[in-house]
Amino acid sequence: MYFRLLPLLAITLLTAGCDIADLMADPRVNQREADGRAIGAACRHAMRGIEDCYKLNERAPKTAVYEGWKEMDRYMRENKIEGIASKILSTPNSSEVMLSDSAAAGKKTGN
Repeated sequence: MYFRLLPLLAITLLTAGCDIADLMADPRVNQREADGRAIGAACRHAMRGIEDCYKLNERAPKTAVYEGWKEMDRYMRENKIEGIASKILSTPNSSEVMLSDSAAAGKKTGN
């Protein structure tokens, strides 16, 4: 009778120390979080505000971007590191592009 309970007891003891949720988790979720933190850190080092960072990286999870930005800010303050200004100009909004395209088309037609 005890032999029937022995495998059940062994499985219970083996899985008691495991975090099954981590074993079943999708690795893409962890990668996305890590990418978001890296984006936030890079934005802070490039002296961009968090709002600009959100706008430039809309697909990145905002909580991860914020955590990365905050960690880099703390690190830069502790080590007295100056940020490096971005040399890339910000891209125009899609509404600005549409307005300039329609204005250019009006000049070509003579309107």
